[in-house]
Order: sequence, then structure tokens, then C-alpha cells
Amino acid sequence: MADTDSAQVVVFAAKAKHLKLLILDVDGVLTDGRLFFDDQNREYKFFHARDGHGIKLLRQSGVEVAVISGRKSDSVGLRMKSLGIEHIYQGQEDKTTAFDELIAKLGIEPEQVAHMGDDVLDLPIMKRAGLAIAVNDAHYAVKDYADYCTELAGGTGAVREVCDAIMQAQGTLQSVLEGYLV
Repeated sequence: MADTDSAQVVVFAAKAKHLKLLILDVDGVLTDGRLFFDDQNREYKFFHARDGHGIKLLRQSGVEVAVISGRKSDSVGLRMKSLGIEHIYQGQEDKTTAFDELIAKLGIEPEQVAHMGDDVLDLPIMKRAGLAIAVNDAHYAVKDYADYCTELAGGTGAVREVCDAIMQAQGTLQSVLEGYLV
């Protein structure tokens, strides 16, 4: 969050302090948004390893992570399972239904949720979540609505940037990092 507008940093820290859930979009957030298909119509996605480790650390610190995606992909299910993410909603053109189900299931309030997106399909959840986050290369309407815009683009470590910033705001980052210095 080094070069981010200082007002955004203040808003982020205040809203992130009490988060219990981070909801991520997939294409354009966990990936760079490009879709790859081979001639057998198999789809390939590229995920950033640091994003995955950031998700694991954030979950370890007590913040749950979920995925709500407009598309459906077997590779997403495999990757999320490898990260221990239990709340995976794919093929959700209307993401608000999944959002409502998820917060009811977890027994939390919308203000305790952050949503990270990149395109207009994410706006309905961003409007309801307590903290709306856009990746650096998001559609302009998403960036205009976001409380915070990442320094990094989707699929290039932006999720890790947000995971670290949430842990920093909640005072858990240092203890998580110290676990690697023992």
C-alpha cells in the first residue's frame, strides 16, 4: 500500500479492522483475467503463488475467505480446495444471492465483509460489503466505486497485497510473519 492515496489507506484500515470475511472474484482478481482454452476445449487458469499463500495466512489469522465467481471452472475448484477454501460459489451471474447465503451461513453482518473485484458484475456485492476493493486494472466503474484500489493488477499478487493489509489493520501481520523467523 506504499503509493496508494493516503485517504484510501485510512478508509481501508478503519473498515478492515473488524473484517471476518474476504470474498474474492476469480477472473481478473485471482487470475489476470485472460482465458486460455486448448483445442480439446480444456480451460487453463494461472494463479499467483503469493496470492495463495496470502489467503492461507489470512485464514490462519482468523479471517475467512470465500470465492464468488460468475464463471464455472474445474480448475477454480481444484485451486480453492488446495487453499482450504470451503465457500466456493461458481456460475453466479447474480452474485448477491451467494453473498446473502454466505453471510447468513457464517452469521456475520455485511459490514464485516470485504469484496475484491474487477468488473461490473462485482458491483452489487461491492455496494453491500463493508469494504469494497478493486484491483489496479479493474474496469473504471469498479475503481470509481471502490473504497480501496490495489497497487498490483489482478493475478499478479493483488490478493496477497490485500491479505497483508487486512492482517496489518487487525494487528495480526507481525505475529504471522514472526512464525517464519523462528
